Amino acid sequence: MCLSIPGKLIEIIEELDPTFRIGKVDFDGIKKEVNLSMVPEAKIGDYVLVHVGAAISVVDEKEAKETFDLIKKIGEMDDLEG
Repeated sequence: MCLSIPGKLIEIIEELDPTFRIGKVDFDGIKKEVNLSMVPEAKIGDYVLVHVGAAISVVDEKEAKETFDLIKKIGEMDDLEG
């Protein structure tokens, strides 16, 4: 199954210009590099939905945590850890 996973943007690690940025996103302790080009408004501390390595939208913290809890319950975290 392919779905978007919410995570917290914790660091901007590369910024070629205001649009093309790479950030580090924390998914409940699992940290991954994510392309932020589709969410130029995202800032450190925001929650973003990530699909195949790209953040596709900024979401509120409550929604992100509820969605992440559901993803963990259905066992879809294995792919993220690998």
